[in-house]
Amino acid sequence: MFKRLMERVDRMMGRGVIDEEFYEELEEALLQADTNVNITQEILSELRTAVREEKITEPEQMKDRLKKAIADRFKQDGAVGLTVNDDDPTVYIFVGVNGVGKTTTIAKVANLLTKRGFKVVLAAGDTFRAAAIEQLEVWATRTGSDIVRNQPGADPAAVVFDAIQAAKARGANFVLADTAGRQHSKGSLMAELEKTVRVVQKALGRGPDEVLLVLDANTGQNAIRQAEEFTKSAGVTGLVLTKLDGTGRGGALIGVYDKLRVPIKLVGVGEKVDDLLDFKPERFASALFD
Repeated sequence: MFKRLMERVDRMMGRGVIDEEFYEELEEALLQADTNVNITQEILSELRTAVREEKITEPEQMKDRLKKAIADRFKQDGAVGLTVNDDDPTVYIFVGVNGVGKTTTIAKVANLLTKRGFKVVLAAGDTFRAAAIEQLEVWATRTGSDIVRNQPGADPAAVVFDAIQAAKARGANFVLADTAGRQHSKGSLMAELEKTVRVVQKALGRGPDEVLLVLDANTGQNAIRQAEEFTKSAGVTGLVLTKLDGTGRGGALIGVYDKLRVPIKLVGVGEKVDDLLDFKPERFASALFD
């Protein structure tokens, strides 16, 4: 994601001098990577201090210091990974706008869980798109999961409620619930998500164990607005970043985490069903530059 940034730093360092022109070019490069203006200024200030106090003169030293400045902004408090409840079923609700890879992410999580021997029920809660229901059915078959669905246009919250009841009856360990993904500016969508969260509370006696907001890493700064809206309405507990293999806009991800402080739980690094990784800040930050 920051590979092009590093290539540009190499060219800048090729001049053999760290001067004001260098910092100006670095600022431009960070902004082109869709890094928030305030965060860009923080990184530049940090680098200026490091160059002065640590006597940095070599390109590799500067690159390492830049990597550290970016990596530090992904550090998270608390345990990494998804919450698993001791009382089955553990329920994850997946939210996000259309096209971010939400249904595929559900499939990847289902695949991960079934491979580990857990029994999974998928809830086809995106009842506004017949294609979404059909797609989830295909993934249920491929991953060896059960599915609870209804006709297009049915009450999404009712589908999730039925899936939880089915999971209890079948002794399933996890319920993974899809939701509609219309534009985040639509008040009706947010009201539906709030209702779904209330229905989970009714069915489980507790809220969802995770409300996972799926964000396409290519959307850049717009991801911050999406995250703000969904966090207000659905009580987002974690982020899933998709399509990291194809983005040059990694700077926006720093802004999402810096703004919301919602933990990044998972990252999607490809289209295959196995292309899903637990988010580990140090490893992620290092891989940003490969």
